[in-house]
Amino acid sequence: MHAEASVENEPPANDLAAWLRLQHLPGVGPVAARALLARFGLPGQIFAASFDALREVVSTSLARTITEPPRRVANSQLELTLQWLQRPGNAVLTLADAAYPPLLLEIADPPLLLYVRGRAELLSRPGIAIIGSRNASAQGMQNAAAFAESLSRAGLTIISGLALGIDTQAHEGGLRGPGSTVAVIGTGADLVYPKRNLDLAQRIAEQGCVVSEYALGLPAMPANFPRRNRLISGLARGVLVIEAAALSGSLITARLAGEQGRDVYALPGSIHSTLAKGCHALIKQGAKLVESVEDVLQELQWQGAFPALAAGSASEPVDEVLAALGHDPHGADTLAERSGLAVGAVMGQLLALEMAGLVERLPGGLFQRCK
Repeated sequence: MHAEASVENEPPANDLAAWLRLQHLPGVGPVAARALLARFGLPGQIFAASFDALREVVSTSLARTITEPPRRVANSQLELTLQWLQRPGNAVLTLADAAYPPLLLEIADPPLLLYVRGRAELLSRPGIAIIGSRNASAQGMQNAAAFAESLSRAGLTIISGLALGIDTQAHEGGLRGPGSTVAVIGTGADLVYPKRNLDLAQRIAEQGCVVSEYALGLPAMPANFPRRNRLISGLARGVLVIEAAALSGSLITARLAGEQGRDVYALPGSIHSTLAKGCHALIKQGAKLVESVEDVLQELQWQGAFPALAAGSASEPVDEVLAALGHDPHGADTLAERSGLAVGAVMGQLLALEMAGLVERLPGGLFQRCK
């Protein structure tokens, strides 16, 4: 998000103090907080309520906690957050903001606060989550980048978790299209985990959006990431699993997606690959088997187009891939060598060309111009 846009999503300091105080109250999770907000309105009104009125909504001990003076942690977080908001592109969205992502309002426990770096409007645009193994195969990472780029070119925002492997390639592919990408992270928005994705996180903050529900300064902790996953699926219209082992954390996200009423898609793989077992299990449980980008777009009933393939507007990378392809069958690796493009970028263009009816896929991972 541009610096001038961040002011619109910056609550007044006194309002923000009340939201932060509510967020840091011991024993108050998102569900209890929503019950209090539904009964009293904004956080300031919760803290102005009488003990007896609070007792009608929450337990005696929790009502007593609410009526106590603000805790030091809330005061220190206010100071830290106000400083963070001075930086261009940073914003805080509260549950009461008009800009709060509407799809998150549908889940059982939406966060009270969202800390945003970059284009907050992407959180409310149609998107699809692409997730999978951190220890993905080379083919899996190529598929992730290619699917993400093609879906982004179709106008869908790519949502993932900034992890290594599939997540990283999903973000990279998303950045190459107009749909861009959203990284939902499991630390404070002022931190990056893993450190290897520091450059990627910065590019996403500049061209897409980084978002966290966690307080600034909160480091990576194991419990953060399964909880973070509900936001990845909650922000999306569907979840595409590229590669996943039988006990992969991606299956948690897929389960959450099903509980949230989101579609789940999975790429099949070799019966001998441990990284395909999770996807095969999802397909057995009712996930939609996906072999092409078109499968996803048809399931979503998405009417967006690939801008690079609109009539008379073929992009330079598309021209390079077609020129490298010639009139004989070739694989993506060969086309990457001939065109000078990355393999992931070549796969993205090939998938788009396939959807446009200009290229056909042959056995053995080969592609050929349509006659």
